[in-house]
Amino acid sequence: MKKILLSLTLLLFTVAGFSQQFKPVKVDSLVTVSMPAAYKQKDTLGQHIYAGTGTFGYMTVIVAPNEKNNTPLKKEKDLNKVLKEYITHIQSQSVGGSIQNVRDTTVGTLKAKAFTLKSDDGAGGFQFIKFTLIYTQDATYTFEYIYPSERQALMGDEYKSFISSIKLSRELQRNDQYLVPDTGMSAITKLEIYGSAGLVIAFVVVLLVRKKNNLVVG
Repeated sequence: MKKILLSLTLLLFTVAGFSQQFKPVKVDSLVTVSMPAAYKQKDTLGQHIYAGTGTFGYMTVIVAPNEKNNTPLKKEKDLNKVLKEYITHIQSQSVGGSIQNVRDTTVGTLKAKAFTLKSDDGAGGFQFIKFTLIYTQDATYTFEYIYPSERQALMGDEYKSFISSIKLSRELQRNDQYLVPDTGMSAITKLEIYGSAGLVIAFVVVLLVRKKNNLVVG
């Protein structure tokens, strides 16, 4: 995965506090997301960066092509390792910053990781960056929503509109992330199956006990 500089998008564009209309933007042939209409686009270090200012926050999308000889990930645990390393990398780039609310999510059919970076804004307050990361064999997609702490109570709807607007081509499937799908059962499914099996076993035991008692009485 190519190195993504957190400060890069902040230096490229100036955050302004005016309202923007959103429009769909194709960040490549496979991924579309809604951005402020006056967004800016820049290519640097082989990465494609899209950035724009909303009413309450600043949005960036970074498309970073992976190395051509990038070894395909085999299993979901390998994908989890890559996503964890990415988060650690982001943490190391932010002096004094802290990673919060790390969770698994999905975008279309793909597995993604969502988390928040909290850091000092240099003026006595805090700045938050909400990340959504999608890794595929060919590219890594990073969606960022940046806002100051004083707008935390206001940015919710705009953030949700931005993130929920991510659309993937049908060509992108889970095997574009790792080769061997997890054929194991989910925890809920296992609970339902094993729970049902437990009830059946208990029922059989009750019948056997009753039968035995009846024999004894007889």
